[in-house]
Amino acid sequence: MESGSSNQIRQMVNFILQEAHEKAVEIKLKTEHDFNLEKQMLVHNAKLKIQEEYVQKDKDRAVQDRIARSGMVGASRVKKMTARDQLLQSLLAETTATIDKVAHSAEYPALLKGLLVQGLIKIEESDVIVHVRKADISAMKSVAADAVSAYKAQMQKDANMAVTPIVTVNEDPAKCLSDASPGGLVLVAAAGRIVCDNQLAARLAIVYQDLLPKIRSLLFPA
Repeated sequence: MESGSSNQIRQMVNFILQEAHEKAVEIKLKTEHDFNLEKQMLVHNAKLKIQEEYVQKDKDRAVQDRIARSGMVGASRVKKMTARDQLLQSLLAETTATIDKVAHSAEYPALLKGLLVQGLIKIEESDVIVHVRKADISAMKSVAADAVSAYKAQMQKDANMAVTPIVTVNEDPAKCLSDASPGGLVLVAAAGRIVCDNQLAARLAIVYQDLLPKIRSLLFPA
């Protein structure tokens, strides 16, 4: 009787142990499966993240390359514009030096006369003061009367107007044009409210601005 009970107990223990073993194996397999699945998911997500990072880095590098190229193009344009401006300024300086020689030529008094006639026609004032460089006062006085006569004749012929302007050549050194000026004259009327700048430098500046597009096309063809 006792032997039969012992066998039953042993069988029950063996059954329980077998069930426990199978359950442990099942848990182990499930755990390994879940672990491998989680590991694969983590590896996959890490790969996706790395790919996204590299894609973003490529985009950032492309943007930086475009910025660098744009900066180089801009710097090149600025450098080209600076070189062009320097060349144009050099050309203007050479031209200024050339017209500076005009004031030392035999034709300069006749030029002063022509500039005075032009200035008188432009301002059409009856009382005018002419300012020149100190070195040009004598030459200006020598042609002033002839310039007034030429102005009167021109106005009579072109506009049928009889004019009698009073033209005075300034002899005050303090009011003379700068010795650095290449020459020419300035007309002042109406107590200084009307001024006509007919200096050679001013005339050159006007011509330079008018011809600048043509000069650029000649020096820097497309």
